[in-house]
Amino acid sequence: MHVDAVRRFNRFYTRRVGALRAGLLGSPYPLPEARLVYEIGHRGRCTASELAAELDLDAGYLSRLLRGLRRRGLVAAERTAEDARASALSLTGKGRRAYALLDSRSRDEVSAMLRGLPGGERERLVGAMRTVEGLLGNKRPRVTLRGHRPGDIGWVVQRHGALYADEYGWDRRFEALVAGIAGKFLEDFDPARERCWIAEADGEPVGCVFLVKEGNSTAKLRLLLVEPRARGLGLGRRLVRECIAFARAKGYRKLVLWTQSNLVAARAIYQAEGFVLKRSERHASFGARLTGEFWELKL
Repeated sequence: MHVDAVRRFNRFYTRRVGALRAGLLGSPYPLPEARLVYEIGHRGRCTASELAAELDLDAGYLSRLLRGLRRRGLVAAERTAEDARASALSLTGKGRRAYALLDSRSRDEVSAMLRGLPGGERERLVGAMRTVEGLLGNKRPRVTLRGHRPGDIGWVVQRHGALYADEYGWDRRFEALVAGIAGKFLEDFDPARERCWIAEADGEPVGCVFLVKEGNSTAKLRLLLVEPRARGLGLGRRLVRECIAFARAKGYRKLVLWTQSNLVAARAIYQAEGFVLKRSERHASFGARLTGEFWELKL
């Protein structure tokens, strides 16, 4: 099913961007040649080995494409001072004009495609593209933290409900608990002494944590969550440390939390950050038999 979905998307997208046309973007250059012209123009100067690595092209096939571009007067090559065996590739005047044409038509075509979508749909499209690029590009996402905005709390409730059902089998009562906590936070929010952090990776939410008042001198850490695709980046610890630093800055003397014994990764973070397990109790909640734990950090 997944394989068929990816293949279907590939067929759709190659058709949508015109990758199979004889000339890309109405130019006289097929996709492989146009891609090389664009890459060399974008870089200014580069070697064939750099192009092969960047575009994942066979060296022999790349060499044939470059010979064709040189014959047509689009690309020039000269020996580099650093390595006499390597040639630095650059565009000729004709090549630069071809690059400008391709770049301009590409921008126009993408702009026209985006104009056909409402603003919110454009954001969804770009976000989905970032997700595909991040997942298939094997690059570490750039994670940033910010305060909550309208719509974020709904995301917090939805992701808690879905993730904990998927990973632990907890039922709708857990989502109801989270909805109650999140709703109370919005209703009673005290910006001077409370905070919600939303973690984003490439513009998409991937984590959260809340710090709320428990009393004049006590704060409570709640609703720590890290999406599976953002795990392994130290984000959970980063969110907990933000809570600790905020609580200290606001004059709280104690930070407490309630968790479950089977949430191993979260427990490890709390312990590493100096929280102490004060007591535990067995209970049946969310369709499961659990051991609730009460942790405390003196500030």
